[in-house]
Amino acid sequence: MKMNIFSKLNLNPGRGICYSGFRDGQSPETGVFPSYEEVRNDLMLLHDNWDYLRLYDCDLHAEMILEVIHDEKLNFKVMQGAYIAAEINNANCPWGGTYTDAALAENKAKNEARIEKLIHLANQYPDIIFSLSAGNEATVDWTDHLVPVASVIDYVKRLKAAATQPVTFCENYLPWQHKLNGLAEVVDFISIHTYPVWEYKSVLESMDYTLDNYFSVANMYPDKPVVITEAGWATNSNGRGIDPTNVSEEFQQIYSKNLIEWSEKSDILTFLFEAFDEPWKGSGEPDEPEKHWGIFNVNREPKLAGKMLLGQINR
Repeated sequence: MKMNIFSKLNLNPGRGICYSGFRDGQSPETGVFPSYEEVRNDLMLLHDNWDYLRLYDCDLHAEMILEVIHDEKLNFKVMQGAYIAAEINNANCPWGGTYTDAALAENKAKNEARIEKLIHLANQYPDIIFSLSAGNEATVDWTDHLVPVASVIDYVKRLKAAATQPVTFCENYLPWQHKLNGLAEVVDFISIHTYPVWEYKSVLESMDYTLDNYFSVANMYPDKPVVITEAGWATNSNGRGIDPTNVSEEFQQIYSKNLIEWSEKSDILTFLFEAFDEPWKGSGEPDEPEKHWGIFNVNREPKLAGKMLLGQINR
């Protein structure tokens, strides 16, 4: 029997998108954040067309977003996350996942503080924040911010004890198949990421691969709702991890359309990755793929997928 995820989570059906509003010259790493007006302009672009936003960290940017939603009386519901940093070294990370003992201890203390901040925001905005995430891609083999599963379980339990919203953890689909069985028992719902283009699939193979990823997890945990918290297609690549011939606005449009149509037909809450390009990410090379997942470019101009979705959604 098909599980209606929206009813299981007591939500209205709707579309989700990942949002981070950093423009040129702004970055969470430098502490230069978008202004109230910049965030407001972004959300006004999105508010008629998307219902659910996913935010990654409970930083000043998230505080501003929540403030704008509250003050402007926008109808978004938010999955609010806490970004947890490395607590153990990871020699498997290709771009560097080793730290000093002092740095790991400092990260652990910051993670504890982030979880407490997430609890504070959840209780401050109970009508806006509909769910909480105890981290993002912190247990997969290649991550540069590896956190023991036991720590993530502890963070989930703390959130559940101190806030009323359902609690999850956002991760690539693969660890849910084996490594995260214990975590699956304590979260209220499972959140997976699926990226066919990162795994060398063509756009023609993309939806079959996404469905394989999804059901490899959903079939393991038939009593747990499974949400897709990241799925998307890059529009540029310098060849780092993604073949440049396998990315384009056209491919992004095709994948986005197929993904959303399947999600709506199947009553699956899916967060498209992502709203806007983020130039601060990845290396300094302009075609670094990490910078080019938005359905809008950094100047807030819609790409083909953005134009398609804006045209489709007239409610």
